[in-house]
Amino acid sequence: MALVKINKDITKGIFEKVAEEAEKRKEVTILGIESSCDETAAAVVVNGRKVLSNVIYSQVPVHTLYGGVVPEIASRAHVEKINQVIRKALEDSGKTMDDIDAVAVTYGPGLVGPLLVGVNAAKALAYAEKKPLVAVNHIEGHISANYIDKEELVPPFMCLVASGGHSHIVRVDDYGKYTIIGRTHDDAAGEAFDKVARAIGLGYPGGPKVDALAKEGDPHAIDFPRAKVGESSYDFSFSGLKSAVLNYLNGCEMKGIEVNKADVAASFQQAVIDVLTEHTVKAAKEYDCSRLALAGGVAANSGLREAMKQAAEKEGISFYMPELIYCTDNAAMIASAGYYEYLAGNRADISLNAIPNLKVGERRW
Repeated sequence: MALVKINKDITKGIFEKVAEEAEKRKEVTILGIESSCDETAAAVVVNGRKVLSNVIYSQVPVHTLYGGVVPEIASRAHVEKINQVIRKALEDSGKTMDDIDAVAVTYGPGLVGPLLVGVNAAKALAYAEKKPLVAVNHIEGHISANYIDKEELVPPFMCLVASGGHSHIVRVDDYGKYTIIGRTHDDAAGEAFDKVARAIGLGYPGGPKVDALAKEGDPHAIDFPRAKVGESSYDFSFSGLKSAVLNYLNGCEMKGIEVNKADVAASFQQAVIDVLTEHTVKAAKEYDCSRLALAGGVAANSGLREAMKQAAEKEGISFYMPELIYCTDNAAMIASAGYYEYLAGNRADISLNAIPNLKVGERRW
């Protein structure tokens, strides 16, 4: 009898494993919605990796006039475009709402007005279509952009998230589980790019313009500082670097020296790249991570992409970075992150609200 019992237990275990594997192989189609800042976006993604559509309406031309994002204007533009963008994403994917397993939406961090537009649209759609609602952290969405079309990338891995509002080194312990290893103490990397771009007259958006101009300059022409934050070997500080650039420009103006803007852009960019790369690769080595990823808007910077790739390869670390279209704000990354939240059983309800100061790893719904 004991032998029979053991065999039944073994058989039960086998069937459970088979059922679990079958569930994993099932196609789960997520509609993602993103509106945290100045992009209105919707996407349809299968199993967190295969993008069927990715529609983005950018407000950059609108905000360029003001030299940066105006939250009230951004909110109104989201209201005008959100339904059109969602319809287009479904149309491009060849799917209808009947094919969608869940609606995933960014609920923070970001600008509260823009966030609310996306959250309310997602709640209304999920309620009307009787679909599960999944709340997604915007930063975790950026990290998840690395999963798109990369079946081989699985946790654990180290990830640098660098954007206009965030600069984090994050250890991805598992899907949906994160440990912050380092962070900025003041300006985010992307914010520093925008401020320096304005100072040298490049306008908005600053990141791409600094990157383009830097290709024409000498990255070693000006010795800008590489800040360290006390004993925090993984943390960042970019306010001192920004001030050093402004002081250099003011000094040249006072002395009547002509400024080589390309050299300023190249030297500033190199200072940012050196710090981001050094800290992130060091974290990957010391935490014994054999995989390293890059994410966020600043991940589109050509200099950073190449520097991180070379540094990782030198240390024998596998390196991953999203395609450029998945670096800036988009809904495919939200659908990808939403897929893993969905598998974990995480569901939001009609009371979901925007959380503009949401932290990595937080679940507040």
